Amino acid sequence: MSALLSYKTLRAENSAEFVINKSRFIGHGKPVETEEEALAFLAEMRETYKDATHNCYAYIIGLNSGIMRYSDDGEPGGTAGMPIIEVMKARGVVNCAVVVTRYFGGILLGTGGLARAYTKGAKDALLAAGVSVERLWDRILVPCSYAQFERVRQETEKRGGVIEDTDYGADVMLTVLTPEGETAGYLAALTELSAGSIEGEKLDQVFRGVPVRLPESS
Repeated sequence: MSALLSYKTLRAENSAEFVINKSRFIGHGKPVETEEEALAFLAEMRETYKDATHNCYAYIIGLNSGIMRYSDDGEPGGTAGMPIIEVMKARGVVNCAVVVTRYFGGILLGTGGLARAYTKGAKDALLAAGVSVERLWDRILVPCSYAQFERVRQETEKRGGVIEDTDYGADVMLTVLTPEGETAGYLAALTELSAGSIEGEKLDQVFRGVPVRLPESS
């Protein structure tokens, strides 16, 4: 069950734009739950940018990527929609839609140039919208000294965990989220690195999205 409830999606609707050889490109990304929401987002973009030359798009719906659609919207076949959806697949995101708008600037980019431009538009859209991992997390209370804090932070990141909250007092009290199934190993590692002085306490479980970093150029 946990594996099925772990997926990456976009955090919020956002956009980014750039210019290549006088053509203006605007990449838009938005989290959506259904194909109907994806189509509504596409319709909104088409209306907002109805004077644009092209509004190319792709969307992936379902935790198993069961619905995948894309369109070149008049661009040469394979130069727009396919590059967009390939970026989304490479990042592993689902339940989201990306629209890349183009205002033609009078200079032909060629098929290779178009594919690179729409790839960039999709990457920029995902970077602007942000990506989060939606999954079940264990919430753990971790007390540590100030001298131990950096090592605890590093171990948390190494195990795929996230520091949700930090309370600075006589010592440091961390509230940490760890992926379900990783908690026992994480707590054992804390015990080892602190020679037994750190004893974490599991509080509860939460299902939520936690931001993750995306590569800017790959």
